[in-house]
This record gives sequence, structure tokens and C-alpha cells, in this order.
Amino acid sequence: MPLDPALRDRITTSVAEGFADQVAFTQGLIRFPSVRGEEQAIQDHLFRAFRERGLAMDRFSIDHAAIAGHPGGSKISEAHSEAPIVVGIHRPRAETGRSLILQSHVDVVPAGPADMWSAPPFDPVIRGDWLYGRGGADMKAGGAANLFCLDALRRIGLQPAATVTVQSVVEEESTGNGALMTHLRGYRADAVLIPEPEDEKLVRANTGVLWFEIEVRGMPVHVREMGAGQNAIDAAYRVVGALRAIEARWNADKAGRPHFEGEDHPINLNIGRIEGGDWASSVPAWCRLSCRIAIYPGVAAADAAREIEAAVTAFSRADPFLANNPPRLGFNGFFAEGYVLEEGSEAERVLGEAHRSATGSELESFMTAGYLDARVHALYDRVPTLCYGPVSRNIHGYDECVSLSSLQRITTAMALFVAEWCGVEPVA
Repeated sequence: MPLDPALRDRITTSVAEGFADQVAFTQGLIRFPSVRGEEQAIQDHLFRAFRERGLAMDRFSIDHAAIAGHPGGSKISEAHSEAPIVVGIHRPRAETGRSLILQSHVDVVPAGPADMWSAPPFDPVIRGDWLYGRGGADMKAGGAANLFCLDALRRIGLQPAATVTVQSVVEEESTGNGALMTHLRGYRADAVLIPEPEDEKLVRANTGVLWFEIEVRGMPVHVREMGAGQNAIDAAYRVVGALRAIEARWNADKAGRPHFEGEDHPINLNIGRIEGGDWASSVPAWCRLSCRIAIYPGVAAADAAREIEAAVTAFSRADPFLANNPPRLGFNGFFAEGYVLEEGSEAERVLGEAHRSATGSELESFMTAGYLDARVHALYDRVPTLCYGPVSRNIHGYDECVSLSSLQRITTAMALFVAEWCGVEPVA
């Protein structure tokens, strides 16, 4: 049953009244430079914030063996974060509504060259409608909204009439193992809401992602005798050509795939990092490529990995140098499959009504060709998983920013969604 209009207006007003504090809280989160492996401090900060709100607390590490034993586990490398996962649980006096997980991640991608930013990346600034800072959009604004949508209810003397689990995870930007660990810990709900920066739209379909590394060894000589050596960097470029052929073949396979066949280029291969050589006047003896590629929902990560391995092996056998010096290929991060959100769930209907009340427009859905932690709940819990969040710009780029007016609308929609999905009861 839709919310009573008077209650809807009270919730909307309450979100507005708390929004200045929400922005300040978000700025505080941005100030933590929580790149991979450096998330302990922000997780301690959020642990305190959860506990101050009266949530029952749980804090735990990622169990490497459990991750490795699950079909959705991504590869664990030396760079894998050891920061804990933080969970806060609201338990109602009477469980009369439907349960909910609110999830966000605190890990952010590196900021890159500081001189490309108009302000220091971890020094949040507001210009007009935009809050700037690394990770502000992706997704510390969403993490703050998870708390402040509940605060908005409490401010008017209400709380969810169902269990609400607030989760702050790590490893979203590199493996997805943090969200998977909450699943392995046993957390379940009737629906999941993840407020990633999705331009006020609902993600209908999402690609899977593989990370892998290729190392090529050359034959070093003095550059004056270049013809007698083998340049590992040049050889790596040739391997990239073989990878681009895979990318083209997978993109050509989009026909008949709902949510993907209308996209120009749904499968993206990124050569994200390249390093090699030891001296400008020596023919380089080594080159290492760090790569990322997407896969369609329904494609097993293991099958895609085997196809990549086979293509690199076949190319190397035909290359005069690489035939006797084959590249080393290993998977070192994301090994995650994609998902499609089924239409017509009650959770989506409730979110659509909340969105309409908060924004005045109908909820749209779309495909996003990147990784989302929503895949854990969609694939392994089989529950409606709503990935929906504010308008942003330049995520993973310089001058990343989130729209504050959009963030307020999204937080309003989230509070309205919680109130209808979970029901409400007076604060204990």
C-alpha cells in the first residue's frame, strides 16, 4: 500500500532538514584517502557512526579460504585489502515489514596526478551544486545516504518495522570479495539497495569483469645491438593486438542479448597499466600488462578466462619470438559474472513510487558496462537488488563530483522506499 501522503511529506521534509549534516558527513568520508588496502581508518570511523545510531555491530575480516571456495570468489593477490567489513543491524520491536540490506563500499581508486585536479582530491570542496573529491560520488555519498535515510525517519520518531542491515565493504573496486564475504557471513534480506552513482536510474543489467596480468620476457642487449635482442615492450604490444581481437569478437556476439545488443560497444578491454624495462639504453628484458575486460551476464568467468588463455597461447605460437618465449598470464582480481535484474518485482515497484515522489519523474532503467557488488545478491541470494543512486561526473577520473541536489532527491527516495518496504513503527 502506498505511503500516506502526510507521512510522505513529513519524510521529505525531514531529509531536507538533515541534509546539511549529511553533506558534512559525506565530506568527512572523502577526507579519508581510502584506496585499496588503506580502508582501516574509514571503517573504524563508520563503525563508530553505526554504533552511535544504536545499531547492533559486527566487524569481520575477509576469509580468503571461504572466498576461494565459492564460485563467485575473485582471485586474491598480494594487493588484496586486509581491512575489515563493518555491518550495523537495526532490529525492530516487531518484525512486521520486509527486511532490507543497504550496502556501500569505501574503497576508492587512486587519484592519479594531483596537478590534474582543480583541488586536492581528498580535500572535498563544493562549487555550486557539485561536491568534488575522490570517492565522493563512487560511492561515499551513497554510503552516507544509507545512514541518513534512516536518520530522516528517526527524526520524526519512526524506525523501520523490519530488520535493516547496513553494510560497509571493501574490495568493490578490485574483486568484489567484500560484498561476497557478507553473503558468506550469512546476511540475507528480502531486498537489497546499493546507492551507486547511477544518474537517478535503476541498473537493469551489469557486465561481469575479469582482471588479468600478462608478463612478457625479452632478450636484453645494448641498444646499439638492438637487432640481436628482443624488446619485451614491443612484444607486449603485439599481445595487446591479440587481446583486441578477443574484444572485437565478444562485441560482435552481442546480437540477441537483451540490454546489450543495442549498445555500440558493450564489452570494453582496458590496458590499465603497463610497466617494463630497466634502462633507456637497454633493450627491455620484461614488460607487464595489467588488463581488465568485461563479459556478458550468463557467461561463466572461468569460460571467459579459458578463452583468453587460448587466444594468447595461439597468438604466441604464431609469433617468431613468443613461440619460444611464451607470455605468462595470470588472473589477479575480478573473476566475477554479470547479472540481469528481472522486471516486475515488488521492490522495484516500491522504489519506482518512491522515486516518482522524490523527483517527479518515472524511474528509468539501463545497462551499465562495469562491475557492481549487486551481482552478489542478484546471483547468489536471488533477491531483488536495486542499484540506484545520484547523478555524478568523472568517477575514476579527475575532478570526480556528485550533484548535491540529486543526492538529496535520492536520499528522499531511499527514505520513502525504506518506509514503505519495511514499514515503520515508533522509535523504541
